[in-house]
Amino acid sequence: MEEVAVIHHKVENEEKSLRRVAKELGISRNTVRKYLKTPEPKRVEKQPRRCPVLEKAAPRIEELLEEWKDRQTPKQRITGTRIHERLVEEGYQVGSTTVRAYLAEKKRQAAEVYIPLEHRPGEEAQVDFFEVTVEEKGERKKAWKFVMRLMYAGWDFAWLYERCDQVSFLDGHVRAFQYFNEIPRRCVYDNLSAAVKKVASPNRELTDRFQALASYYLFEPCFARVGEGHDKGGVESRGKGIRLQHLTPIPQGDSLAAISEELMQKMEKATAAKKDVQGRSAAGKIEEERRQLRALPLRPFDASRLVPVSISSQSTVRLEGALYSLPSHWARLDAAAYVGVDQVRIVCRGGNHDLSQEAPGREADLLSALSARAGPQAASRAASGSRVDGGVGGAVPALVETLGGDARRQRGGPGDSQGVASHCGSFVGGRRSGGADRLGGGSRGFVGLGAMQAGSGIADGSRSLERIRD
Repeated sequence: MEEVAVIHHKVENEEKSLRRVAKELGISRNTVRKYLKTPEPKRVEKQPRRCPVLEKAAPRIEELLEEWKDRQTPKQRITGTRIHERLVEEGYQVGSTTVRAYLAEKKRQAAEVYIPLEHRPGEEAQVDFFEVTVEEKGERKKAWKFVMRLMYAGWDFAWLYERCDQVSFLDGHVRAFQYFNEIPRRCVYDNLSAAVKKVASPNRELTDRFQALASYYLFEPCFARVGEGHDKGGVESRGKGIRLQHLTPIPQGDSLAAISEELMQKMEKATAAKKDVQGRSAAGKIEEERRQLRALPLRPFDASRLVPVSISSQSTVRLEGALYSLPSHWARLDAAAYVGVDQVRIVCRGGNHDLSQEAPGREADLLSALSARAGPQAASRAASGSRVDGGVGGAVPALVETLGGDARRQRGGPGDSQGVASHCGSFVGGRRSGGADRLGGGSRGFVGLGAMQAGSGIADGSRSLERIRD
């Protein structure tokens, strides 16, 4: 535009000739004439020329693409060079650059066109799981990071889980809504199996538990297209950002909950200092968003998974490979187990029994089990006996001796040592895998006691314990 103005000034105001202006500016006289006729430069589109060679080859190219579409993979895809070779073999006189240009234009026309998204306050949250690495109690392990992002304010919630299953997925929603203290109108997901039972585009058949969650909190579940993760690009990008900004180097902690708490503190600090491109603070946008979110129900949703179970004659129940000890008056009954992220709750005949999913590893847990089975007096006698050896190492023999003595007094004869040993073994080996190994000397003391004090009966019981422990 500046050059056009200079040309007009020199010719019209300074009254210089076209030849002299062209010489001074170093351009052609034809260019000077063109700019004198038009006040500003305009792009002139030429009509595309006919390509008679390509017009002959184009139908065959389309046939080859259709014929070979099922004979390729992402790493073995059809290229312009391969199509050109086939055309030459069939007698077509066409250049490779012509074929590649045709394919490039075909790809450009088929490419998706993107539009920027605008999010209203309180309207949308995006949700996803991400794989991360953490160091828990000195052991490096894989964990799963649940992320929910409120799109208007860019307000994030993240929590770490041991598994990427439906219980963790539902529990992440409950924790996120409790953290925000409100609920967005809709949540956007990819087609993960924890939420979607079957994809029948454009509809989705939801899993029963996820449908119950959405109905309880009254939000609309929305789903991205299959294989199109950028449909929820906000949480995809933020999940990667959290991993690089707050989980690098690999975080360390005593538990996933402790690491998650520390992660949330880092994220809150970063959010407080954040501003958008217009200079608005994150705190101001969060307040705008909060005014448009829905209120929480009075009680949080129960994310536990219901598992019908049958309690054995030994008053134990097995869940996901772990054997749990229950009150003796529940033996041989059917019950309902509610399996959560970090606890198991057994419901039977109106009674509730909470079980930790961690191995006991403490004398108090063993004595608690004894109290549930044989009464508080038996637990008291076992506690006093356990102090001889100290810790769990003395608690297990004390349990056997106490239960055996009670059985002898009830029947007026020798106690059922094998039953007692199996009874205690079901508790010791019953928690999470590795429970008996954590007892260490306690389980070995149990075996020794069987050999010395009770003869073959307890020895058989101790072997039963070792089988459970293995």
